[in-house]
Amino acid sequence: MTPPPGRWSDLDRPPLNARALRTALVRPAALWTGLTVVESTGSTNADLAAAASSGAAAPGTVLVAEEQLSGRGRLDRRWNAPARSGLFVSVLLTPGHDVPAERWGWLPLLAGVAAVTALSPVAEVETALKWPNDLLVTVDGTERKLGGILAERVTLPDGTAAVVLGMGVNVSLRADELPVPTAGSLLLAGARTTDRDPLLRALLRSLADWYGRWTAAGGDASAAGLLPAYAACCATLGRTVRALLPGGAEVRGEAVALDGTGRLVIADADAVQRPVDAADIVHLR
Repeated sequence: MTPPPGRWSDLDRPPLNARALRTALVRPAALWTGLTVVESTGSTNADLAAAASSGAAAPGTVLVAEEQLSGRGRLDRRWNAPARSGLFVSVLLTPGHDVPAERWGWLPLLAGVAAVTALSPVAEVETALKWPNDLLVTVDGTERKLGGILAERVTLPDGTAAVVLGMGVNVSLRADELPVPTAGSLLLAGARTTDRDPLLRALLRSLADWYGRWTAAGGDASAAGLLPAYAACCATLGRTVRALLPGGAEVRGEAVALDGTGRLVIADADAVQRPVDAADIVHLR
């Protein structure tokens, strides 16, 4: 009997080619200045934040892990996935050179738009966003979470404020590997390809493109085309939702819009519109 594949020998999950990725993405005048692929780590965000704070990572650094053991999402949620089953990547950005700090809240939403506009055409799977930064995919007619995004501020040794932006995307997770029943993957959604190399290239190129538009517009999401792009791929808008707010309060109503700062505007039963900027959103229909 043939033994089952080990953590690093699953032929359906080949390793990433770091040299080829660097050749394709790290170029003069490009946003990405360096790219490293590690076999395993606890959290790419934590590692890159530590490197940035110590001066060991320059702006534009990309850190990718083949396996992430202690991934973190919004509200400090923890998750992990089998080796080489997804994209686990963090990047170091310094938007303060071009964008006022009060507009930095758009960064995770920008990453969501970059992910949808990159992954959908390459994988040939329809993806969407759940506000603020969950990636969604449909599996067997049911909306499932494909991945998530986390942005964290750090300070470089020279005092420059920076952001570590991390993304995790489930690529080849099988049904019996799902951490929770509400999770999904590109594989389970019927993706044309689960080759992580072209998916990662497309993701990082799309992120660089949207980041360039946003910074060129001084962080103005409308002028950059980011606000309408987010609205177009946001599955939350037009839905009845429950927003669970910090402290235990909640708001129910229809998600009607995003405001200029990226907050979700919810119209309650009395048609009173309330913007929320920190909430766990539940789609009710």
